[in-house]
Amino acid sequence: MALLQVDVVSAERSLFSGEAKFVSLPGEVGELGILPGHTPLITRIRPGTVKVVLTDDQEEHIFVAGGVLEVQPNQVTVLADTALRADELDEAKALEARQRAQEALEKADDPQELAVVQAELEMLAAQAAAARRYGK
Repeated sequence: MALLQVDVVSAERSLFSGEAKFVSLPGEVGELGILPGHTPLITRIRPGTVKVVLTDDQEEHIFVAGGVLEVQPNQVTVLADTALRADELDEAKALEARQRAQEALEKADDPQELAVVQAELEMLAAQAAAARRYGK
């Protein structure tokens, strides 16, 4: 059986490195599913959950706050801006941070600041959803 070598890393640490049967994650224009032998691809990824189906059919879930995906026929590399394992997610903290970002959005007057805060809100909404599904 063909397998994928999967590496999920952030600037701070490596979150996963190992073999898998399948990987899914939020691509820039929609959900991506990757099987062994996939066509080479490089794309940006949106905030959301990377699901790695291991060789024993168990699943690893890792929240990523965006980043870059590189796919080779039998290798998947996720370079995340920020990443957390599912068991590190905390919905209450994500919702609290989202509330603070919402308040900052209301005070933002510069278009560039507005864009940054809106991107942060999108990331925090995805993090809260992932925490609700996989975290504490």
